[in-house]
Amino acid sequence: MAAIEVSPEMLTLLGAGKVGRIAPPPRAIGLVFGFGTANAPATVRYLSRPCGKALDADLQTRLILLVSREACERIAGQSLDLADGSLFHVPAALRTIALAIRDCALPDAASTPYRLAKSIELLCDFLRAHGDNALVPVSPEGMLSSTDTQRLLAARRVIDERWSEKLTLDMIARASGLNRGKLTRGFREMFDCTVADAISGHRLSEAGQMLLATDLPVSSIGYRCGYLNNASFTRAFARHFGEAPTQFRARRLAA
Repeated sequence: MAAIEVSPEMLTLLGAGKVGRIAPPPRAIGLVFGFGTANAPATVRYLSRPCGKALDADLQTRLILLVSREACERIAGQSLDLADGSLFHVPAALRTIALAIRDCALPDAASTPYRLAKSIELLCDFLRAHGDNALVPVSPEGMLSSTDTQRLLAARRVIDERWSEKLTLDMIARASGLNRGKLTRGFREMFDCTVADAISGHRLSEAGQMLLATDLPVSSIGYRCGYLNNASFTRAFARHFGEAPTQFRARRLAA
């Protein structure tokens, strides 16, 4: 496997086969990203003590981040309370970053710093997803079939990619190959929320980013995020973030 020393606290490994002889950072944790296949979703496994045997459990092409626990907790602003061996589905945004690292076709002089920077981005986004309770565990065998799991992940991608559209249950069900019943039950089981909650949460997260990254009026941002009037947007935003959009923007930009 190819090794990239990101910093004294972080090492990235990429490729197939055994890890081999490496010098991991002190008190390292491991994040093992599998890219998935046509019949299996992309996953990430958390290892609290990444020994060679655990890292070599799967010899397919994979991306491994070895990071000191202190660095992770410093970035996350909290302790890592994940169980050793926990396996999660890779959210679409994280999979995009992981694929960019894997498929980088730049010359060697450029690919190494590119992959280094993307590795840091992948770690930060994983820790943010953990802090937001957005990591979805892979269901134990028998709870959800592999096919239904993939279709529910496809339904979640529809929301992630088409959140600005007027989405309906029937539209999402058709796009993912599920009926309405399986879609609604599966969302509660797999994502611990309703389809409507997932849509609203994504729209409000996008609204929060727009408030900080643009100078658009609050009413315009609400409309772009699917709210027909400013009052309904403000109520929904305040329930989600605990403060009104204007306060959210002012407090964070002043920090």
